[in-house]
Amino acid sequence: MSEPKELLAEPLKLRCGAILPNRLAKAALSEQLGDRRNRPTAELTELYRTWSRGGAGTLITGNVMVDPAALGEPRNVAVPREPDATEFEPWARAADGTETRLWVQLNHPGRQSPRFLSRRPVAPSAVPFGDRGIRSVFATPRALTADEIEAIIDRFGVAARTVVDAGFAGVQIHGAHGYLVSQFLSPLTNQRTDGWGGDALRRRRFLLEVVARVRASVGDAVPIAVKLNSADFQRGGFSEEESLEVVRELGEAGIDLLEVSGGTYEKAAMMGSAKASTLSREAYFLDYAEKARQVTDVALMVTGGFTSPEGMADALRSGALDVIGLGRPLIVDPALPGRLLGGEDVRARRTAPKTGIRLADSLLEIQWHTQQMHRVAAGKPVDRRLGAVRTLVRAGVADPLNAFRRVRG
Repeated sequence: MSEPKELLAEPLKLRCGAILPNRLAKAALSEQLGDRRNRPTAELTELYRTWSRGGAGTLITGNVMVDPAALGEPRNVAVPREPDATEFEPWARAADGTETRLWVQLNHPGRQSPRFLSRRPVAPSAVPFGDRGIRSVFATPRALTADEIEAIIDRFGVAARTVVDAGFAGVQIHGAHGYLVSQFLSPLTNQRTDGWGGDALRRRRFLLEVVARVRASVGDAVPIAVKLNSADFQRGGFSEEESLEVVRELGEAGIDLLEVSGGTYEKAAMMGSAKASTLSREAYFLDYAEKARQVTDVALMVTGGFTSPEGMADALRSGALDVIGLGRPLIVDPALPGRLLGGEDVRARRTAPKTGIRLADSLLEIQWHTQQMHRVAAGKPVDRRLGAVRTLVRAGVADPLNAFRRVRG
């Protein structure tokens, strides 16, 4: 039986012919390191330079918004209306001198644009969040017109061409976690009765047309990935059965890599909650990946829950997936991939320090990890103290959404 380090170090050839140098990938994390005009910064370049020297074969950036008027967070990077690829070139060159492939995640927030950024966000349908606390952060969206939908599809194509021209090696379309693509897929948020909704086939049309437009923009040799929810875990929402049909069609559409995730802001499976049987296998979405493997031969990446070299190796041995996705553990230890590839028996750590309240599954924990990314981007070590998060907890802030609003200012 192959040792974990040997399995993790195996190259992977994608459908388009591109080769990933090993089976470890940094999953997208929201860096919030764009400048005031939402352009990439020197801090972003430094952060990815650090990660590229950490040994992961692939680094997927945090969401780069395809429309500068539609932001999920105030310091998102966005591709401007009149794009200039040279603005993205320093970031794209962050992995120079290594074998690491740097990909860009492209996204549109839809209704998940906070009130302080957008008083009237857009979405497939004018459906507000059901949770009262979340509604205090996000305004009720306006339904997109058919022409606006086509324009957003064009923006995905323009954005993809821009970042590839800048030197990035691939792109990922964010179709999970309740953002716009995910909103089109879910019957809870897509209540249209035109060509963009009304049944499962029309709800998935937006994603498939985005994929087609991106492929037409970047050509056949550039890898295209999609991040997709296994389900949104809400009654009456995007189901696992429907998700598997989307997986099958994405394979037929010619994508090169599918990353499996799950949940939305209202039901945040992607933030780390899992039942005991899932934790025993480490990967949160491995059961779903096994089902996806039955309907597609696209390379599969699973992110969330991996902690040990043996757990990662077991997942690869099972044949259910091809790439191990690591997110927050690479904030705590940017050199983790190299240590795993070197054969160290090291466990991935992702959690923030203890505070007296449970930070897991909360936006407080996300805020702590964001602070640590900013430290790494500034050339500083991770700070195991809590900083601003400790202050909020001591002040008695137990509502993570309220804390989120106060931390963001």
